[in-house]
Amino acid sequence: MKDKYLPIGTVCMLKNGKKRVMITGFCAIPVEDKSKIYDYSGCIFPEGFLTSNQICLFNHDQIEKIFHMGFQDESQEELNKVLQKSVETRESKNVFENKIIEI
Repeated sequence: MKDKYLPIGTVCMLKNGKKRVMITGFCAIPVEDKSKIYDYSGCIFPEGFLTSNQICLFNHDQIEKIFHMGFQDESQEELNKVLQKSVETRESKNVFENKIIEI
């Protein structure tokens, strides 16, 4: 089981990156290729979300350095479990169903 999802608000540098990125979401599917799923979505730091074409999609293995960990509590831990299970299910079925996750 993958234990890798960093909390929202985590600030990191991606490999070969020039600007830091802040994690803003999980399990992002790009519009141009719905068969792909990325571990994270993010925005540049410290500028934040400026326009819709500045969203950064990346995977955990692309992170080179973590500068700041986002807030973590029991709800983040529970979400981490749900994300792991959802991705494992998707990978085993190779199908993604758009569902709202209730925690």
